[in-house]
Amino acid sequence: MKVEQLYTGCLAEAAYYIESNGEAVIIDPLREVQPYIDRAAQDGAKIKFVLETHFHADFVSGHLDLAKKTGAAIVFGPTAQPNFPAHIATDGEVLQVGKVSIKVLHTPGHTMESTSYLLLDENGKEVAVFTGDTLFIGDVGRPDLAVKTDLSREDLAGHLFDSLRNKIMTLPDDVKVYPGHGAGSACGKKMAKETESTIGLQKQFNYALRADMTRAEFVKEVTTGLVDPPQYFPKNAVMNKMGYESIETVLNRGAHPLSPREFITVAEAEGALILDTRSELEFVKGFVPGAISIGLDGQFASWVGTLITDLKQPILLVCEPGREEEAVTRLARVGYDNTIGYLEGGFAAWQASGNDIDSMESLSAEKFVNRMKAGKATVLDVRRHSEYDAEHIIGAQNFPLDLINKNMSELRHDVQYLVHCASGYRSVIAISILKNRGFDNLVNVDGGFKEIKETGNVAITEYVEQATEL
Repeated sequence: MKVEQLYTGCLAEAAYYIESNGEAVIIDPLREVQPYIDRAAQDGAKIKFVLETHFHADFVSGHLDLAKKTGAAIVFGPTAQPNFPAHIATDGEVLQVGKVSIKVLHTPGHTMESTSYLLLDENGKEVAVFTGDTLFIGDVGRPDLAVKTDLSREDLAGHLFDSLRNKIMTLPDDVKVYPGHGAGSACGKKMAKETESTIGLQKQFNYALRADMTRAEFVKEVTTGLVDPPQYFPKNAVMNKMGYESIETVLNRGAHPLSPREFITVAEAEGALILDTRSELEFVKGFVPGAISIGLDGQFASWVGTLITDLKQPILLVCEPGREEEAVTRLARVGYDNTIGYLEGGFAAWQASGNDIDSMESLSAEKFVNRMKAGKATVLDVRRHSEYDAEHIIGAQNFPLDLINKNMSELRHDVQYLVHCASGYRSVIAISILKNRGFDNLVNVDGGFKEIKETGNVAITEYVEQATEL
């Protein structure tokens, strides 16, 4: 028997590969499925089942493509109603995989179809439980991400309490816990950095599994401090339930090279958004006018999903040469399937063609301090509310990037703003969006709050520890 966690850091998402005696199972696969097929081929194994723990909200799963390519059966837990052929398992049903078995545990609460899968070895010993978004390491799933339900988040939290007490906490302490996400995912609020644990350790350290916790206390604690999820979450959940295009179709459409002249023509004809995925350090030096910066090496998928509100928006890419397919794939992972091409040769080709170039003024932390001392600074802090509340430059205006589309009217065109985030990634995104909307008097602060604070020359509020806001 083999059990492997296949973790994707940018989404903080864990898929799983289980193999026994020539048969394999994939749990919660990502959109691009060839790596799972290749992994099974290494073992000479046939993928028998694709197990889905629920209709995911934070990414588009690869269950449909994987089933089509391998003949594997898609399995959901009780109450799931997908718009495609799938095996809807009953609570307690046992699936045979080689010499091992997998028991279906219906664990509603995160969503009503949420299901965990209990792995038993060839001797029937309970070895591991794959909990999806029901139980994380140090946390539990949010009870407010169901696709469409008449139940309140308090109702769902009550179901989650029952699922944990009756299905999960009753397992032996040495059973391994393999969750669907780790720290950084917006599907929970207090996840630990570890991506696996045991039932015993979780009962000891997970705040939501305290033995003396009442149902009412659990509901209150799990529902307190939740902020609105990213706008793409319900859209991804619908895609996972209703179906979607093959990843090959998306890649063929998106990984299409365009000369600078063709790029301009397509952008105008399609009303396309120009998305520049290079690093923020490269972007500030020069970019295609009107382009939005969201760098691949940051939290790319989550920021795309937070800021680009239309999943069907035509997108043209400016990438570091050689990373175009990666960008299309990572967009598709969160449901942005309408990439229609990329700038062949990258930004260097645009420069060589003699087209207009835009750029962004940037200041070092030291020069930022000098402007502040000269009284010539209106400071815009684009970190989240929780970061700002913990500590900030006295006098800075908090303008969180995740709320930029909602709060645009707070800014004035006749004011120059010095814009910073924590380290520089988000401030460049914010300025690129604001420039796209007609704000021109914006200056980026290199290195962000971290380097500003290190100068020791700016008045900063006293640090106050805050609960994590996701």
